[in-house]
Amino acid sequence: MYKYILRRLLMLIPVMLGVTFIVFSIMYMTPGDPAQMILGESAPEASLQALREEMGLNDPFIVQYGRFVKNAATGQFGRSYITKREVFSEILGRFPATLQLATTGVLVAVIIGIPVGIISATKQYSWFDSVSMIGALLGVSMPNFWQGLMLILLFAVNLRLLPSGGYGGFEYFILPALTLGTSSAAIITRMTRSSMLEVIRQDYIRTARAKGVAENKVVNKHALKNALIPIITVVGLQFGYLLGGAVLTETVFSWPGIGRLLVDAIRQKDTPMVQATVVFIAVTFSIVNLGVDILYSFVDPRIKSQYK
Repeated sequence: MYKYILRRLLMLIPVMLGVTFIVFSIMYMTPGDPAQMILGESAPEASLQALREEMGLNDPFIVQYGRFVKNAATGQFGRSYITKREVFSEILGRFPATLQLATTGVLVAVIIGIPVGIISATKQYSWFDSVSMIGALLGVSMPNFWQGLMLILLFAVNLRLLPSGGYGGFEYFILPALTLGTSSAAIITRMTRSSMLEVIRQDYIRTARAKGVAENKVVNKHALKNALIPIITVVGLQFGYLLGGAVLTETVFSWPGIGRLLVDAIRQKDTPMVQATVVFIAVTFSIVNLGVDILYSFVDPRIKSQYK
């Protein structure tokens, strides 16, 4: 197990190099002058040239990228062009809000998605199955920003029951968590149904029923436990995606997370902030995937024996 975890952590190195190269290349080719953004539009040309030289903006692309990788390896991502603060400290300051929203959204998705998927599988082709699959299709197809805006219009503008945005108490979590949770719940529902249908047709399920085992025990103990691997995979991917910052949802609800931070940084061409945020998101997503892979071994003993 420890060798597997170490191998997966070492695999992060080429992933991070690829991510940083792509992001750095895009920001390098994007129009805009960081020196002018820092000094202002009315700054004299001599001051601009001096700042470009000081920041190394006149160096070739490969030199700038090598300098960025070297600094990133030591955790030095530079300072924001806009706020003048260390970018990593700003990211860490925004991450708790994103973590709270992602956790709440995944809880909503799991509470809705797994039970609905199980019932749909055990009552295949029933009216409940048809309605839930139509709802899941709508949930997958519905854009998050549109759903968020509709929820704001209904509950904040018309009914005036909930705040339209911001960060605060429990009431501020409801609309963004529903926006994220219902979308993820649709994916989890479809995967749960598909995985359960594959399992409940196996011979050992028919044997358990023939032996007189109660239906609830057959479904929950025998079928669900063996169908959990793909479900855990989907839940982990959704959680990693939300931890990476649900960009549109955080923007719509003015949520002070890293998704909104990334959007603002891109709009302002704050290169150090964009690069550091994307690297942080990539590392977070990879760690979540590693955690999901480790969780497999506790769900399925056959996988744990492969690690040994």
